[in-house]
Amino acid sequence: MKKNKENKAVIYWLLTGCALIFIMVIVGGITRLTHSGLSISNYKLISGTIPPMNEVEWNEAFELYKQYPEYQKLHNHFNLEEFKDIYFWEWIHRVIGRFIGMVFIIPFIYFLIKKRLSKSTIKKSVILLILGGFQGFLGWYMVKSGLVDKPNVSHFRLAAHLTTAFLTFAYTFWVALDLMLPEKKVIDKKLRNFIRIGLGVLIVQIIYGAFVAGLDAGWIHNHWPLMSDGKWIHETVFIEYSPVYLNFFEGKSGVQFVHRTMAYVVVIFILAIWYKAKRTKLTALQTKGINLLLIMVGVQFLLGVLTLVLAVPVMLGVLHQVGAFILLSAMTFTLHRFTK
Repeated sequence: MKKNKENKAVIYWLLTGCALIFIMVIVGGITRLTHSGLSISNYKLISGTIPPMNEVEWNEAFELYKQYPEYQKLHNHFNLEEFKDIYFWEWIHRVIGRFIGMVFIIPFIYFLIKKRLSKSTIKKSVILLILGGFQGFLGWYMVKSGLVDKPNVSHFRLAAHLTTAFLTFAYTFWVALDLMLPEKKVIDKKLRNFIRIGLGVLIVQIIYGAFVAGLDAGWIHNHWPLMSDGKWIHETVFIEYSPVYLNFFEGKSGVQFVHRTMAYVVVIFILAIWYKAKRTKLTALQTKGINLLLIMVGVQFLLGVLTLVLAVPVMLGVLHQVGAFILLSAMTFTLHRFTK
């Protein structure tokens, strides 16, 4: 009983971390879609937690912003009030990041001192702390790429930042599931391995979603199922860059083509997982995981189509990102139920 009570506190800690990462990703999505990410062009770990408190401090922050490419090339028409609007989202995004760090570190030290963590959980928690710290570093590394000569961040750095956030959440959720549902049983190893491949495919799709966001590639070819001009594959997919393969990593059309094509691949994989699962005797939780996967991939696909054809309205863009988050959660839960 005592062990269960102690585990309960640790579980709440981990799930709180999951919830905060979820909020962080939502705010990060809004920050990206409102083009607010470069509004704070310096990084002050402690003092940066407090926003400008008076007109003098606001003007100082605005003058600093004016020194960088985004203002000079895109927002030179901004007044102070417009600057405050974009400053808010980047500031709250960073504050939540700092808060997540405290939520992970302080309880971890407490549980460590009170000896409430098993050796296995300690090792997993250290990995979580490393992931969290690396995520913070990637955030600033991403912002720095937009402060040099171009008024936008590197889509590769954005993808690294976003994907690390998703993976940190998935791993935190996995550790919590280890404590919540310690009894696991492999029903079908082939199915488990197939789900693992499905998870890998989903992660690649998330990375390409970040590429699309980083390149603003959602604002072109706003048609479905055809790309545009009555074509499944628009000619610009292949001609933006040379050699050709660069189009699928750096070209707007090429990256969007991969992302929309991968959406079909993800759907097919999850349908295959569902079909294979129907022919296997499953536990109640395994069945719930598979069914949730099926529902969420349908919802996420629909959100993706709507986001594209409506040219990425902020609300739909955020919902599409949330959908990816929940789909990854469902995949993580399902795989956990098939793992020893």
